[in-house]
Amino acid sequence: MTTPSRARATGRRDGAETHALVRRTALRLFTEQGYEATSLRQIADELGINKASLYYYFDSKEAILQSLFDERGTEAEQLLTWLREQPRTPDLLAAAVLRWVDSFSAEKLQGIRFMNANPLVTRTLTSRPGGDRIGASLRDFGDELTALLPDPSPQNVVLLRMAVLSINAAALAAPATGTSDEAVVAAARRTARAILAEISG
Repeated sequence: MTTPSRARATGRRDGAETHALVRRTALRLFTEQGYEATSLRQIADELGINKASLYYYFDSKEAILQSLFDERGTEAEQLLTWLREQPRTPDLLAAAVLRWVDSFSAEKLQGIRFMNANPLVTRTLTSRPGGDRIGASLRDFGDELTALLPDPSPQNVVLLRMAVLSINAAALAAPATGTSDEAVVAAARRTARAILAEISG
């Protein structure tokens, strides 16, 4: 029986769509059965393509992960740039935090789950020069947001960072509950809003 992913992979699609499908499928397999236990051949088989076709897009499992990290790093950098360009209005703090929370798709939630399930692989990739683009941009993002706090007390700074990371907490709490990805993002948004209401005065 043909799996849904195979059916999609064997249809006609452009390179960008296939590239995204490879990453999505690989990330799911990495999370479900472990990074080390997943081979490029398994990824190709799941997609219904041969290994040579997969090599056209990615020549290693590490290249797939690096692509995912690079994309999220670019998004974090773009968010930081956006924040720095905004007028300092009273609602900017909440708008910026929720902009980050709302940017999470099913694939990005899977990425959080992967990083938590595979800390050694994650550390290896992020410890390379330029490899911690996500973390560096989010730290700068947190610093910029802290400057917007009406009362930047240590407790409020911690709460603010908790609001930004509400999506991480929701992603980790959800698997045992059978909650949909849409509900996970909604829960994170609700948590972030509650925290922001507490610290915004």
